[in-house]
Amino acid sequence: MTVFFPLDTARLRLQVDDKRKSRSTPAILAEIVKEEGLLAPYRGWFPVICSLCCSNFVYFYCFHTLKTTWLRRQRSTPGKDLIIGNAAGVVNVLVTTPLWVVNTRLKLQGAKFRNTDIQPTHYCGIVDAFMKIVQSEGASALWNGTFPSLLLVLNPGIQFMIYETLKRQLKSGVHTELSSLEVFVIGAIAKAVATTVTYPLQTVQSILRFGQNRQPKEQSKLLSSLRSVTYLIINRVRRSGVLGLFKGLEAKLLQTVLTAALMFLLYEKIAAATFRIMGVTQPVTAR
Repeated sequence: MTVFFPLDTARLRLQVDDKRKSRSTPAILAEIVKEEGLLAPYRGWFPVICSLCCSNFVYFYCFHTLKTTWLRRQRSTPGKDLIIGNAAGVVNVLVTTPLWVVNTRLKLQGAKFRNTDIQPTHYCGIVDAFMKIVQSEGASALWNGTFPSLLLVLNPGIQFMIYETLKRQLKSGVHTELSSLEVFVIGAIAKAVATTVTYPLQTVQSILRFGQNRQPKEQSKLLSSLRSVTYLIINRVRRSGVLGLFKGLEAKLLQTVLTAALMFLLYEKIAAATFRIMGVTQPVTAR
């Protein structure tokens, strides 16, 4: 995440600042460095790392616990992997959304926006951001963007379904571990497909977490959330066309595909080493 962090910075700027022109990722990063300093692409690194650690722990723990409990030595299928991935994703969203709201605010703090309607924020850190958001906007603001986030559980669900399917195909009839290159490639393919399909929802999610959008209000929380997502999608399409929903996709694909591929690679190697240390010949997963 640290290596590819500037790519995520470029993606977030393009998603939230709808008046910033979409150009190549290197051009956007060069512009940010020129206007805000050399370290600007790494602004908000610490809260993102904290959020990522918590989010990955919750998701992976829930995914494998549910898989082990539900399957109980039964054969795994893509459909089951998708259901289990979505269930783990829901738990992850409800538990970690406040962290991602705070991390989004901190990443964008001090940014030079093209959209002059955006009001600057002043937070001194993670704890201060939590306190100020609760004081000024209410505790519910910490769960801004929860609705699109719940819809986005399809992202890791699709990702894991494709990953597990490709892994089973490669390991069909083979009892050896996959090579590093094979794990890297199938991890990259899985994440690329999942990211492209769900990217418009990720754009809406970032805008809601930033908390400066103007949206219709309803008494019903569910109806309000649905209207907010619909309103933001329609508004973005009116301003920038359909492609406006995909601003920053280039940077997002570069960042998430490379990060996910490396993550899967390290995950498989650490898991295999752990099972060897425990004296277990095969992990409890279907092939």
